[in-house]
Amino acid sequence: MSYDNAAHLAARIKPKQQKVELEVAMDTMSPNYCRSKGEQIALNVDGTSSEDPSVYSMKMMDKQTFSSIQATTNTSRFAAAVFHKGELHLTPLQGVLQMRPSFSYLDKADTKHREREAANEAGDSSQDEAEEDVKQITVRFSRPESEQARQRRIQSYEFLQKKQAEEPWVHLHYHGIKDGRSEHERQYLYCQAMDATENTELVKTPCEYLAMLMPPLAEEKVIKPMGPSNVLSMAQLRTLPLGEQVRTLMKNVKVMPFANLMGLLASGTDSTAVLRCIQQVALLVQGNWVVKSDVLCPKNTCSSHSGVPAEVLCRGRDFVMWRFTLERTLMRKEVAAIIKLPPEDVKDFLEQMSVPRLNRGWEFLLPTDHDFIRKHPDVAQRQQMLWLGIQSKLEKVFNFSKDDFVAKKDARMAPAHVSGDQRLKAARESARESHTLMQRELDARRPKGSTNTGSSGESSTPVQVKQEPMSDSEEPMDTNGSINGYPNSTSPLSDPHNGHGHAFTPELQEFVRSTFRKHYVLCLSEVKRLFNLHLASLPTGHSVYGHVTDRMLQDTILQSQCKQILVPFPPQSNAAADEQKVFGLWESGETFDKVISGSCSLIYCDFEEGCTVIPDFILQSCCKYININLNIHKKIV
Repeated sequence: MSYDNAAHLAARIKPKQQKVELEVAMDTMSPNYCRSKGEQIALNVDGTSSEDPSVYSMKMMDKQTFSSIQATTNTSRFAAAVFHKGELHLTPLQGVLQMRPSFSYLDKADTKHREREAANEAGDSSQDEAEEDVKQITVRFSRPESEQARQRRIQSYEFLQKKQAEEPWVHLHYHGIKDGRSEHERQYLYCQAMDATENTELVKTPCEYLAMLMPPLAEEKVIKPMGPSNVLSMAQLRTLPLGEQVRTLMKNVKVMPFANLMGLLASGTDSTAVLRCIQQVALLVQGNWVVKSDVLCPKNTCSSHSGVPAEVLCRGRDFVMWRFTLERTLMRKEVAAIIKLPPEDVKDFLEQMSVPRLNRGWEFLLPTDHDFIRKHPDVAQRQQMLWLGIQSKLEKVFNFSKDDFVAKKDARMAPAHVSGDQRLKAARESARESHTLMQRELDARRPKGSTNTGSSGESSTPVQVKQEPMSDSEEPMDTNGSINGYPNSTSPLSDPHNGHGHAFTPELQEFVRSTFRKHYVLCLSEVKRLFNLHLASLPTGHSVYGHVTDRMLQDTILQSQCKQILVPFPPQSNAAADEQKVFGLWESGETFDKVISGSCSLIYCDFEEGCTVIPDFILQSCCKYININLNIHKKIV
């Protein structure tokens, strides 16, 4: 709705407050005007008394008041612009006001209503009292106002209303938009000094001037919540490279299975890449990964408990980790007696990777992860070689031997040391006894069979041989009548009556000889694996080998210049029966046959004398034949 053609009755302004009020006449003759409602509003505001000045002189609401509010408090970014003859004239603004209808007449109507109610109540009260009751008056002195109380009073709504009411209204005369005075005032919107040689107002560059008109909005800085320095959220963790993620996780967790580590990383992460990263910051202990000592204790640092340098701490912690690769539990006093570090540091090492158990010492924190060792044998073997290197360094630093800790284990779990001669004699005696018993039983059955023969002279009852009990998991190796696997004249291998006669094919012997010339020492399970791979590589339908049993393969090995090596596996070993049968090439026609013979003779004949060198080495390196020969050769020389 436009008010340009409406009659403006009055105008007033408060310059300091930048407040303007306009009174505009209302068209009471308009069909949109409700006359009865206008008269009711005028009656409520002015009342029936003619003594008080009336707001509406025509006894109806015939005018409307508009009051201003500030549209914005910051006018430095606004200007009034006039475009004239290709020129843009800008005038700064001191304030921007918006006119809105004022409903102050309703407040006056409420005031009149309350006054009438108060007058009615006063008229009902008794007017007979001649004089008022005497009342006691208490005089109080206001205490001095503090600065804080003064600030609160200045900022209160009551004080602001009072200040606004104190400024007087300045009455104005309204001029229409097409009035001559209005046209005269509009001329001030044009710049009057257009012909001046120097414009002192516009001394800024265009970019600076635009920046002044439209300054850039200040971006609100989002303050991130401060967390503990040792806590990293998973969202922040996954923004780091993979190597840093693994390093951070291992540094905080210290001991973790590989499956748990993969669960903490983002889905789809390559396990091979994770394995490469974790081997740089952790070591494998009982199938679980333990963070390296130099990651927790970097160089040029010291212990927070005792001030011991980081290098000494790393050696002590490596010793604790190495001991946990040998056994599940450790005694704190034994560890402290060897590494000679303060008790606080030793306890810190143990708490990182173990838990205390009553009357048992400190037990490793996690159970052995056999699944990881089975799935990643190459990683486990590489870590085992790393521990052998760490062990040699620790033995030099702390002056101990691994046998010192092996001897402290339960005597019932320690393997019995038997010399090579004793093993060989026991095997021979067992073979002779077994052969004698089988021969006697066979001879006893022959007369019974001769009485039942027919005219043809053939026995109606077949000859049966008593079978020794065998386990389901292995086929016992036949040593009856043989010396270290070589059959002699009394060996059942050459006796066709006991069912052990086998025909050796040249192709099978050639395969065994070529295999042992490459590897020198192999267990039976490894020979079977290589033979199966060889069969798989042959063309379809190639059946030159026929049906090869485990006994046939074992006998072929013994017929191919090979001998069995009696490796002293401990009773608690988890090795299968085929893995405990170890064979080595005895005669290869090379110059080092004498070294091989001397090595095996030392193993068989002087086992107890060489047990401090040979058995541990054989068990640790899985009977690598060349290494055994070299170590024994060094000792002989």
